[in-house]
Amino acid sequence: MHNKRLQYTVRVAEPNPALASLLLEQFGGPDGELAAAMRYFTQGLGDEDPGRRDLLLDIATEELSHLEVIGSIVAMLNRGVKGQLSEAALEEADLYMAVNAGGDSHTQSILYGGGPALTNSSGVPWTAAYIDSRGDPTCDLRSNIAAESRAKIIYERLINITDDPGIKEALGFLMTREIAHQKSFEKALYAIRDNFPPGKLPGLEPYANMYVNTSQGEGDRTGAWNEGPQWQRVDDLTQYLPVDGGSGHAEVRLPPDQDAAVAAMAARQMSDPDYDPLTGADLGAGPGAGRTSDEDHGGAQDMADARQMAQAHEGVK
Repeated sequence: MHNKRLQYTVRVAEPNPALASLLLEQFGGPDGELAAAMRYFTQGLGDEDPGRRDLLLDIATEELSHLEVIGSIVAMLNRGVKGQLSEAALEEADLYMAVNAGGDSHTQSILYGGGPALTNSSGVPWTAAYIDSRGDPTCDLRSNIAAESRAKIIYERLINITDDPGIKEALGFLMTREIAHQKSFEKALYAIRDNFPPGKLPGLEPYANMYVNTSQGEGDRTGAWNEGPQWQRVDDLTQYLPVDGGSGHAEVRLPPDQDAAVAAMAARQMSDPDYDPLTGADLGAGPGAGRTSDEDHGGAQDMADARQMAQAHEGVK
């Protein structure tokens, strides 16, 4: 059932199509309200736990009400230009300026008539690819926690770009509901006693405590995330690779006919290391090409020198 009253009253001080375009990020964007509603709705339908199912369907339905709030703000911000465009109430130049207020506002006005479109702030259509559920509650609840965190940050940024007090209040409400939902999802996650690692299979002992320091040099830092009694820190990669003690080479056992075909293909496509062919780069080489098969054409010492060489070459032509 749909209640015609919004969950939070929308009060817009004045029209602003450019702001409306930016607010679409939370209408049809990857961290927007529709994506959240569909994420939690589909998770709830597939969850076997009655408590989590109820939680997910409750929040999914509330996210649809938030979609209604943000969509209503967008519609109100576009309302004046919508009427002017529909009724040709302005001269051409003034109407053009009103429609091109900034951002994607011209697309919103012309293509969607000023109504909230299921796009992000750049006009990219909403897609179900935004829904990253995996059907495992320990995995999905963590994803939901991250989604609520991302949405809060987007709302903070949107609050910072408007001086309209009514819009700020409505966005503040929506931002705060992200906090409340994150708390609910965290409670649901930790209500699962053994929630880490996700899934059923345990990690493999030799690799579960290994921290591999693969980015080395100036800027190396240590902390609880990579050093201490819970970690086996690997700094000398050559000593530990391959970690399984094997050869480190990819292998496959092929049937005899496939093995023969692969050998024939490899022989046919083999490069000759003793052959130095004359190529198109050699034939067409000019200043700056560096060393080719039969000549050293040199190069520039820096970008300023490169520009000078290019200008001199153009002068010769």
